[in-house]
Amino acid sequence: MSETPPASRPGADPGDMDSALFAQLVLQQSNLALMCLGRLAHPETGQALRDLDAARVIIDTLEMLQRKTQGNLRPLEDQLLRETLMTLQLSYVEAMESPAPQPAPTPAAAPSADTGPAGPKPEADSGESHKKFTKKY
Repeated sequence: MSETPPASRPGADPGDMDSALFAQLVLQQSNLALMCLGRLAHPETGQALRDLDAARVIIDTLEMLQRKTQGNLRPLEDQLLRETLMTLQLSYVEAMESPAPQPAPTPAAAPSADTGPAGPKPEADSGESHKKFTKKY
């Protein structure tokens, strides 16, 4: 037995269905971009990947969507798209400034003399300065 699609049901607002599909599209692209930025694990492998070029293309696509739909979105749709873009752009900048994540060591690897439960021991005066960044919201 097939079910009647929500948009074709009597009394259903086709605009509501379009809003739901728009939100799904934006969130789907957002999740894909976050996965490319290493913020979300790949659903099949469970490992974080990092492809900043792919993330940039997805963000650019959402920016194009924002330009092309300007003035044609409902307030909640516009807010969702703006906030999603802002979050993705900030995440992209943070990913560009941070080094690429190192692959996790395999459990069979024995810790070396320089590493312990807390990780590698800091080297004495390596000549590099490390900056600490703090975020305030």
